[in-house]
Amino acid sequence: MWFKNLLPYRLTQDIQFDAEALETALASKPARPCASQELTTYGFVAPFGKGEDAPLVHVSGDFMLIAARKEERILPGSVVRDAVKEKIDEIEAEQMRKVYKKERDQIKDEIIQAFLPRAFIRRSMIFAAIAPKQGLILVNSASAKRAEDLLSTLREVMGSLPVRPVTVKIAPSATLTDWVKSQKAAPDFYVLDECELRDTHEDGGIVRCKRQDLTSDEIQLHLGTGKVVTQLSLAWQDKLSFVLDDKMVIKRLKFEELLQDQAEEDGGEEALGQLDASFTLMMLTFGDFLPALFEALGGEEIPQGV
Repeated sequence: MWFKNLLPYRLTQDIQFDAEALETALASKPARPCASQELTTYGFVAPFGKGEDAPLVHVSGDFMLIAARKEERILPGSVVRDAVKEKIDEIEAEQMRKVYKKERDQIKDEIIQAFLPRAFIRRSMIFAAIAPKQGLILVNSASAKRAEDLLSTLREVMGSLPVRPVTVKIAPSATLTDWVKSQKAAPDFYVLDECELRDTHEDGGIVRCKRQDLTSDEIQLHLGTGKVVTQLSLAWQDKLSFVLDDKMVIKRLKFEELLQDQAEEDGGEEALGQLDASFTLMMLTFGDFLPALFEALGGEEIPQGV
C-alpha cells in the first residue's frame, strides 16, 4: 500500500481516535451499489481484504487506514441532449406547438429516469491514513474535491472532524522559484528535471518543462522575466521523489526500491502482510518527510488551539 498522491490535512483539535469506535462509525455508512434510479452512492469499504469480516479500519502501530468507494452511473450529456431534442422535435411536429423551458426540463427528467437503469456504472476508491499522534489525516489523492468528499463523509459518521488543509507560512511558489533560481533546494531535497512556470499577470503565459536541465540559461531567462515556479519535481533523501505544486498538492509519489524491498522483506509471504508492511513503512517515512517538507517551505501555519 503505497500512496501515489498526497493531500495533507491538519487536525485543528486534539481528537482521540479509537479504532473500535471508528469501525462502528464507518459501518453506519457502508459502500453499496446504486439502486436503479440512483445517480451515485458513497460509503466506506475495507481497505484490505474482502468479505463481511474484513475490518473497515486497518490499524498498524499508531496509524489507521480507511477507504471509501464511490459508485456512479455514467450518463453522457450528449446522449441525454440528443434524446431530449428528438422528443421535442416529435412533439412540435405532431402537435404544431412550441415546447418551452418548463416542459423541456420535465422531458429531460423523464429521459434521465428512463436511461438510468441501463447506464454504465463506474466505481472508484480513495484511501486516507490517520496519524493521531502527528495530528494529520493524509488522503491519497491529488483532487481536493475527492479528498473533501471523503472527509465530509467521515465527519458525517463521526459527528465532528475539525480538519483543514496544511498551509505554510511562505507561499510555496515563492520557495520553489527561489530553489530553481538559486539552483539549490533545502537540505535533503533535490531539484529534478520537471517544472511549470507561470507569468504572474492574469493573461500571462505558462511554460511546462519535462526532462529539462532546470539550471539552464533558458529557465533562468524565464525566471528573469517574472515567471514563478508553480510546480516542481523533487526528491527527498534517497527515499522518495514527487511533484509539488503551489497548492501543497503532492503528486506522482514514487518510493525508491530500497523502501519497497524492505517492505517486501518485512511483510513475509502473505499478501495482507505485504500490504501492512508497506503501509507501516510508508507512514513512518511520512513521519520524517512531511515535517521536513513543511519546514523547508517556511514552516507550517499551525491553527490556533493545536
